[in-house]
Amino acid sequence: MSLTATLLDPILAAAPARPLITFYDDATGERIELSAVTTANWVAKAANLLRDECDVEPGGRVAVLLPAHWQTASVLLAAWSCGAEVVGEPAEADLVLCDAGRLDLALAAEPSGGVVALSLDAFGRGIDGLPSGVIDFATEVRLHGDEFVPWEPVPADAPALDGMPASEVAARAAARAAALGLSGSERVLSTRDWSAREDLVDGLLAVLAAGASLVQVAHADAGRLERKYDTEKCTARL
Repeated sequence: MSLTATLLDPILAAAPARPLITFYDDATGERIELSAVTTANWVAKAANLLRDECDVEPGGRVAVLLPAHWQTASVLLAAWSCGAEVVGEPAEADLVLCDAGRLDLALAAEPSGGVVALSLDAFGRGIDGLPSGVIDFATEVRLHGDEFVPWEPVPADAPALDGMPASEVAARAAARAAALGLSGSERVLSTRDWSAREDLVDGLLAVLAAGASLVQVAHADAGRLERKYDTEKCTARL
């Protein structure tokens, strides 16, 4: 079973229509809410893109140069659906996923599997003027199906995050959820960035492992966080 299935399957079985990820960007005023089913559909579309167009398969290495964002959650879970290992260094990766601001960094790594660029645009607009060979995520992902069936089972001992097997990552996420006091009834307000492994585990994976709901805020306006906490009926903070 892939890390994605370990994290998402219990949520989909228990509360498929409940909000799973609510994303705010205080710099733009964006707010988007995804149920568990909608999240799973995005993950499947992205996984199909990564496998069919980028040849991501078990044992492949993917670097993710993206901020904490609902689309970042989707592509991380998509990579794990394919059995890939998420690594921190683009120079060690076969494929790099990046935003427009880190495109030069991704290209400099010269990954053998290429580069996928994400605009992270709220309306699904792509990135104009991309170099030849760079895949525009917003344009291509919509062409792929919203169900993903791996060609072969993903071994539980396959590396998933910086060398850690998927089973160990899942166990660590569950342990962190317990340490943070998270349960399936929680709605968690977070401003954590996911660039460090520890923040990715606490800020995303532990929330999913608990079966909780995440309210992720980018470019957070500290003066508006308390109101968000109340409006979104949050019960925990990160």
